[in-house]
Amino acid sequence: MKRGDGQLSHDLLPGDRRPQDECGVFGVFAPGEDVSTLTYFGLYALQHRGQESAGIATSTGEQILVYKDMGLVSQVFDDGTLKSLTGHIAIGHTRYATTGASEWVNAQPTLGPRPNGTVALAHNGNLVNTGELVRLLEEHQAGAKAIGEISKGNTTDTAVVTALLNRPGTMHQAIREVMPMIRGAYCFVMMTEDSLFACRDPQGVRPLVLGRLERGWVVASETAALDIVGASFVREVRPGEMIWINAQGLHSEQVMEPKPKGCVFEYVYLARPDTRIAGRSVNESRIEMGRQLAREHKVDADLVIPTPESGTPAAIGYAQESGIPYGQGMVKNAYVGRTFIQPTQTLRQLGIRLKLNPLKEMIDGKRLVVIDDSIVRGNTQRAVVRMLREAGATEVHVRISAPPVRWPCYYGIDFASRAELIANGLDTEDIARSIGADSLGYISYDGMIAATEQPRETLCSACFTGDYPIPLPEALSTDHEQLDITEAETGS
Repeated sequence: MKRGDGQLSHDLLPGDRRPQDECGVFGVFAPGEDVSTLTYFGLYALQHRGQESAGIATSTGEQILVYKDMGLVSQVFDDGTLKSLTGHIAIGHTRYATTGASEWVNAQPTLGPRPNGTVALAHNGNLVNTGELVRLLEEHQAGAKAIGEISKGNTTDTAVVTALLNRPGTMHQAIREVMPMIRGAYCFVMMTEDSLFACRDPQGVRPLVLGRLERGWVVASETAALDIVGASFVREVRPGEMIWINAQGLHSEQVMEPKPKGCVFEYVYLARPDTRIAGRSVNESRIEMGRQLAREHKVDADLVIPTPESGTPAAIGYAQESGIPYGQGMVKNAYVGRTFIQPTQTLRQLGIRLKLNPLKEMIDGKRLVVIDDSIVRGNTQRAVVRMLREAGATEVHVRISAPPVRWPCYYGIDFASRAELIANGLDTEDIARSIGADSLGYISYDGMIAATEQPRETLCSACFTGDYPIPLPEALSTDHEQLDITEAETGS
């Protein structure tokens, strides 16, 4: 199934998909616990990070078992499947594709051979030197590049890394050798028959945290996943760090020098609001972004409303700072997911109303401030503005809690191509006219950074500035085309 062919989407308007993070990862080492069920709930908490496929691998100490399929976590697993995944170590993955098509063969965790066993690997992020890694793999395997899941048609960068770990020595020695070969954003959660491993790229672009259970340890993409499984937060996995957990306890090694560049878009949109990143509440960051928006872009209006659900915290902050009442102006249908039946032309014209419908009694005759987190192509905002006017709004002022997105991401977020980004070709007044708004205001770059309470130099904001902290190959820097194994092999 290719991306867009009937897959699940939480976009408000078909064809105008929101920015998507590639994946969520989870791992647990807990003798005596039901690790497959813990992993299931951990993935459930990370479902927003990927809705295309899900998988869990477990180890009994002697063998690794894996089950993965296309769909949501709740669609892939049932009680019987979870009971069959026995053991005291588990890793899990929920995927949205950036490198490699959205197909069953590319679902994770991936499996690969080791000299004395097997490795299972789950990956959040995106690598920018996949072609180089394929060539290194060919050299390492003396030309036999089709090993592990690559031989079965897996076209992901994850499969390449999994294959590269098939080298002599212990697993942590293999990771130590492979990490310096990789360029890009990665959080790897891995397991062998007897140990759990996790590592993070030197820039720490994507979040990864360590938690403690009464009888074990947990690693996860976000602190919210720790909360869901009853684990206490210990600390973040440091950029460039490798940790491993076995019967002897927790071990750590700083493999590469840390050069922190955490993704600022995690604060804006990607992470759950109940997550903390680098000690900062994501929800409070978004509320502060709304407050800053009100300071920078005041307007006389009667009501502040969010575009559900991502605009809600910033809308609350805007209302607090401006003194304009906050209200619910639109209702979102939370159950719209896969659309198997193609709508008729009449229904297609309703567009966004399948997922959003206005509360007419709240907005009729009102001057509205509509808060959203970002504008990509502008189609969603255009449909929202039209819908609100049809419901009786006298003015619609759009406020965005991020600066204009002008550059694609190559580190694990699937934006539109640069040519499709509306802010790349139009100024703010032109965009306001394009979407039909009475006015449009974006938060300033400085205002967004300040709301995160993180030092500017420790954040990646390439999608706003074009300043990429990890150098890109020329093939990538021209557009948003990602490099998969097939492309690397053919040289296209």
